[in-house]
Amino acid sequence: MRALEIAELNGPDALAVVDLPEPAASHFLAPDQSVLIDVKAAAVSFPDVLQSRGLYQVKPELPFVPGAEVAGVVAEAAPGSGVRAGDRVAAMTMLGGMAERAAAPGPMTFKLPDELDFAEGAALILNYHTAYFALKLRGRLREGEKVLVHGAAGGVGRRPFRSPKR
Repeated sequence: MRALEIAELNGPDALAVVDLPEPAASHFLAPDQSVLIDVKAAAVSFPDVLQSRGLYQVKPELPFVPGAEVAGVVAEAAPGSGVRAGDRVAAMTMLGGMAERAAAPGPMTFKLPDELDFAEGAALILNYHTAYFALKLRGRLREGEKVLVHGAAGGVGRRPFRSPKR
């Protein structure tokens, strides 16, 4: 399977497309709750950028596949996972999401509503909840109020995206 891998902590430019074995059951929970997902979209979040430089609190051993949030179609699901093969889902993978197939814990895998596409689903877990937390809980934004956002790209939008070298 193809995946984006970080072998050096040189920032996003260090990403390389590699061929890797498909992931096994999630190491986050017992195998009876594991979900394997055919990834259709993987979000890029600020923690991914920090991890690519070795600056995030979670510091996986090199090399590693980044990607904390994905959306796709369940390929395999353990009976206790809450989803079934063929379900459209969004999931928090913590790592390994930037690949053709990713493992996720069942309790962090959610059925994706039909009105959301895979790209929207991939951004639900970290990106959406971070914005919601900032506006609703910290900013106490109420219905009818307006907010001006000067820049919402965080570390993801600091420079133009370039496709990884093949």
